[in-house]
Amino acid sequence: MLRKELNIFTFKDLLEHFPFRHIDKTKIDKIGGLTTASEYAYVCGKLISFDIVGQNRARRLVAKIKDETGILELVWFQGINWVQKILQPGQQYLVFGKLGFFMGVPQIAHPEIENNTTQNISAKNTLEPIYPSTEKLKARGINGSTFGKFTKELLQRIHEKDLPENLPANIIEKFRLLSRYKAFELVHFPASEAQYQQALRRLKFEELFFAQLRMQLTKLQRHRFSRGLLFDKVGNLFNTFYESYLPFALTNAQKTVLKEIRKDTGSGRQMNRLLQGDVGSGKTMVALLSMLIAADNGFQSVLMAPTEILAQQHFSSITEYLDGLPVCVKMLTGSTAAKQRKIILKECAEGEINILIGTHAVIEDHVIFKNLGFAVVDEQHKFGVAQRAQLWKKNLLPPHVLVMTATPIPRTLALTAYGDLDYSIMDELPPGRKPVTTLHRNESARPQVMDFIKEQLALGRQAYIIYPLIEESSKLDYENLMKGYEEVKSFFPEPKYWISMVHGKQPSEQKEINMQRFVKGNTNIMVSTTVIEVGVNVPNASVMVIESSEKFGLSQLHQLRGRVGRGSDKSYCILLTGKKLSNDARERIKIMVATNDGFAIAEKDLEIRGPGEIEGTRQSGALNFKLANIVNDKAMLEVAKETVAQLLEEDPEINLPKNANVKSYLHEQKAKTKWSKIS
Repeated sequence: MLRKELNIFTFKDLLEHFPFRHIDKTKIDKIGGLTTASEYAYVCGKLISFDIVGQNRARRLVAKIKDETGILELVWFQGINWVQKILQPGQQYLVFGKLGFFMGVPQIAHPEIENNTTQNISAKNTLEPIYPSTEKLKARGINGSTFGKFTKELLQRIHEKDLPENLPANIIEKFRLLSRYKAFELVHFPASEAQYQQALRRLKFEELFFAQLRMQLTKLQRHRFSRGLLFDKVGNLFNTFYESYLPFALTNAQKTVLKEIRKDTGSGRQMNRLLQGDVGSGKTMVALLSMLIAADNGFQSVLMAPTEILAQQHFSSITEYLDGLPVCVKMLTGSTAAKQRKIILKECAEGEINILIGTHAVIEDHVIFKNLGFAVVDEQHKFGVAQRAQLWKKNLLPPHVLVMTATPIPRTLALTAYGDLDYSIMDELPPGRKPVTTLHRNESARPQVMDFIKEQLALGRQAYIIYPLIEESSKLDYENLMKGYEEVKSFFPEPKYWISMVHGKQPSEQKEINMQRFVKGNTNIMVSTTVIEVGVNVPNASVMVIESSEKFGLSQLHQLRGRVGRGSDKSYCILLTGKKLSNDARERIKIMVATNDGFAIAEKDLEIRGPGEIEGTRQSGALNFKLANIVNDKAMLEVAKETVAQLLEEDPEINLPKNANVKSYLHEQKAKTKWSKIS
């Protein structure tokens, strides 16, 4: 049961099943004093009744506990047969659990419950650990108290030698850390809050230290031993384009990143660099200039995008930029016609194609390059690690790899999730770009919002209206795309206005036709789901309305907003919401209105949602911390990173006697699959 529900297989797993809080159970709450501000309740009272209510799936056991100040309801939805056998009306019980209120009555679902005796209360620790459990385990009587008994028994049977030290003595002394054994003992059963915080500090530092050590070692090994193709010159193609074809002056950020790429590709080691830049910061231009350096050195390049729309967008812009230069650019996607595909595969294998742009079709086995030297992966989090690894097999020596993301990553998250990569940031927008004005309006302002769109259309502009759903859902109270499309048509009747509609369930051909109608200006409004989140470049579009925007995450809202403000006209993003907003939704809307800075937004997103939920990071495997939290423990993360850097500078092979326990622990924890080398 423990294996299935909580992945507890060994004594070590049990020891690392940490309490999420401690409760002082010597203090009994009075039922009459419980309020909505109370998160947990611990009461002592007499069981006055219990009854089984409802049938089938709605069946539940409801019991009532009474003390001299009021009545508390207890509810069980599972394990009902087992629970009713142990309940005895008239008996005094100690009850603990998460408090809620139903129709004004205090209530605990699946509480911990035990017979009350004087010995029970007096025998409690000052601080009793409360452990994560599941409803199924609680229904079998395995609750927080049970875990406490298991863990206490285990700690009594083991000694210091069973939990050997894994940090060097000088680091333990420098930061005044508890021993490993003492930390485990006190994180479970502290005598005071101060002891608990000391234990937590030691174990969190250990987690962050080894996460950083693994990544910095990988990076060190790659820099020292990973042979790469040598780009030893900047030639005619790059120089001619830079001097005569460049459509706008590069920002300082773009110039800095190009210098970093130039240094990497000229070092004789393989480049593996993450480029993160905010929406519209000019990542595509950096990628193009890098691919021209590859061409000058006699190498081919490939640019892989997650969708056909984005691949088409890159192909259109790059061929337009290079018009007149002797650079062969071709596109390969899943919908490329068989005849055309055959020609592209032949030209690619013979080296006639300098730049191949496409979707995951470019990594299929039958796509052979003569001499692939540079690979660009756009929106890297949309590809699995194994997919990206296919690029490495396209040459005897792996190509240089530039992975790009338009989703800004908070520094703390980048340190943790991408610490093994070289890392570039572009946080400047090209000159002439005007910041997008973001406004929040609720449902009642819809007519005024539509009138504003009409004003913009009268000026010759275009508009997006984005919906989160495509199919009606009885559980969600907002418009779906199809219903919304009809409503938009009622505000903007044909033939005065023309509307395109795009969604994920359309055939790709239909999607492309509708998209191109909007791109070419043949339609005034694009009604869409989030398929236009990346890859659509319509400089004439000056308004975006996001319906039910409270249902979107911050990162997605920011990505969507990036579709406007791409031309010289003033642009607007209007966030339409219902009248009732959750606190988190209100926070998201507030930050979107306050700033266009993707990095500030990413920090807020991390703060609201937590690291485990941020898109594209779970695949790194670096965020599976049991105790550390990269939002709350930023300072400790920085200290751990610096400490590891100092250790590796002095002892890059971790061979010094004082670091022997570090090396031993690393070998124990070593993962079976080394995906970390792949960006």
